[in-house]
Amino acid sequence: MAIDCIASVPSMPHPPKHGTKEDKEQELLVFDAALLRHQPHLPKQFIWPDEEKPCLNPPELVVPFIDLRGFLSGDPFATMEASRLVGEACRKHGFFLVVNHGIDSRLISDAHRFMDDFFEQPLSQKQRAQRKPGEHCGYASSFTGRFSSKLPWKETLSFQFSADKHSQNLVRDYLCQKMGQEFDQFGMVYQEYCEAMSNLSLVIMELLGMSLEVGRTSFREFFDKNNSIMRLNYYPPCQKPDLTLGTGPHCDPTSLTILHQDEVGGLQVYVDNEWHSISPNFNAFVVNIGDTFMALSNGRYKSCLHRAVVNSQTTRKSLAFFLCPRDDKVVTPPSELVNYVSPRIYPDFTWPMLLEFTQKHYRADMNTLEQFTNWVQRNKS
Repeated sequence: MAIDCIASVPSMPHPPKHGTKEDKEQELLVFDAALLRHQPHLPKQFIWPDEEKPCLNPPELVVPFIDLRGFLSGDPFATMEASRLVGEACRKHGFFLVVNHGIDSRLISDAHRFMDDFFEQPLSQKQRAQRKPGEHCGYASSFTGRFSSKLPWKETLSFQFSADKHSQNLVRDYLCQKMGQEFDQFGMVYQEYCEAMSNLSLVIMELLGMSLEVGRTSFREFFDKNNSIMRLNYYPPCQKPDLTLGTGPHCDPTSLTILHQDEVGGLQVYVDNEWHSISPNFNAFVVNIGDTFMALSNGRYKSCLHRAVVNSQTTRKSLAFFLCPRDDKVVTPPSELVNYVSPRIYPDFTWPMLLEFTQKHYRADMNTLEQFTNWVQRNKS
């Protein structure tokens, strides 16, 4: 996941009042995929350091397939097996696949199709939903206003979702407001998709609660009225894919990510000091733990470094739903996960606090929670 606060790139310093020629060139840099996808020479801002460039033919990551059919039908043996596999994966690297999840395949196909409709518009049309400084929703290409190097080769459209019954048209209303009433059906599709992802998240939270032996309803109730983020990722072809990255290495600061990839590979996960790929499977969702749930589990379950690579031939698309607790929910582990053997690791916090930290103070990586803990403690003193 990378929310843009999560992009693994350094912040650009404030420009001087009388900018140099290089400063002015940087300000003019705009990621227009229709033009850049055909350029044999990449602008230097997109070229990553040698030690961070993508590796060729990484090994496949062995991740368990969690079959939800038995769990959803109430089969106790299937439920125990699913919770066991989830726990095993989350202790190791936090990634697993879910199948037989009950999400309508037509809805998934529609979500991918409407993504094409949006991103294949001229840049000026997409910019009607342009993200404003300091916000994490809207349309964004490379974040040239915030970063000066290691720019990601992608475009995104992000919007908020609320599971609160009083905000049941939040996604649809936002997209129509930004893009016009002709995007009503577009908004309806993503409203429905987000609702499906929210419900699936709560099912997964039941399995996580069981696997941590804190009860089936503990985490489900915590996220019941979630205030989450949906992101459409669009990675156009790049003539020099070995020089850049679609999304830089990062850990998701959110609680849970449910990702649906199209048929073009590109997701890589860093496990045992090596990058591994997770091949696309249209019938499966890739699920991974984020930093907020890592704190909620008192460090028992791990968030994991991952990234996205691009290719020279084909556009890659992915749908990412980032589960986040309601803004007023305090992230504190259940009492069953805290004892003299496993004392508290992280302070109490709310999701907006961590979001602010990753927006303004620190890029997300494997040390985000440790640095966030130090930041919280400094601000308390």
